[in-house]
Amino acid sequence: MVLVTGGAGYVGSHVVRELLRAGRRVVVYDNLSTGHRSLVEAQPPGIEVFIAGDVRDADLLSRVMQDYGVTAVVHLAASSLVGESMRNPSPAFENNMVGGVRLLEAIRRCGVKDIVFSSSAAVYGEPESIPIEENHPCRPVNPYGETKLFIERMLAWHAKAYGLRYISLRYFNAAGADEAGDIGEDHNPETHLIPLLMRAALGAIDKASIFGTDYPTKDGTAVRDFVHVSDLATAHVLALDALERGVTGPVNLGAETGNTVLEVLAACERAAGKRIPVEMAPRREGDPVALVASTRRAAEILSWKPQRPSLEDIVASAWKWHSRNPHGFAGKSRRP
Repeated sequence: MVLVTGGAGYVGSHVVRELLRAGRRVVVYDNLSTGHRSLVEAQPPGIEVFIAGDVRDADLLSRVMQDYGVTAVVHLAASSLVGESMRNPSPAFENNMVGGVRLLEAIRRCGVKDIVFSSSAAVYGEPESIPIEENHPCRPVNPYGETKLFIERMLAWHAKAYGLRYISLRYFNAAGADEAGDIGEDHNPETHLIPLLMRAALGAIDKASIFGTDYPTKDGTAVRDFVHVSDLATAHVLALDALERGVTGPVNLGAETGNTVLEVLAACERAAGKRIPVEMAPRREGDPVALVASTRRAAEILSWKPQRPSLEDIVASAWKWHSRNPHGFAGKSRRP
């Protein structure tokens, strides 16, 4: 049985779907502060149970693990807003770091040996070289990245002390939606580039902001590596398999392709078939110039490579979902 914390969120719901497709039995655990019950209800049969709970509640986590015979954990629950972590870092430290401590406490109590952790390229900070490999120095430039790196270090110490088996999947920029078109990205507030551009194209917001036009890049905007969320999800299934073979440590997940923000805007306009209203804004503090993954290790130890590496395909899948759901979930099902 696999416990998925944050399984009612954007990436989490796609991970749950891929686990179910792989024949895994799943318990979804989410406090619905940013997740949606609708993302759980949209899943195919196979979810053992949905638990509305906070990852900081070690006692509840322990009961769930014991009651449902959990043997592995996929940990995605987190405060994930980089900009908000710069303005107000306390919630990120509380939810992510304290939550990580409590989760590992429950894992140790219950004798669970395997965990796949949802980490981030934010652990690297401003890269010294592109593409970024896993042995690149980790010097986060925002509190969100600090919290992810803290948990990675906790996992390494728990492995040494208690024999925990772990893989930390360092996501680059997750984007897109499942091919069925029934689950997708809806945050409140929304801060991610592609869904904001989609919302502007659909008139759900007046315009999207382009943060920073003076970066040392070919068009002055930041460079990011976008990876389809379903490809990310598949990597979690492969990581659980790899743990059984003794694989451990950090693994990058990206498409190995850097696109500027203006290139992403152009791709979104092609998908929508219209111009998208945008405004140019100053850089956001804590945003690196460029983040592009090397996924050589993922290929070697997980046998993983993106099946949907094209930015055009990623954006098209996002447009399919957003055009059907122009206002997202409109606040529905955010509470138990």
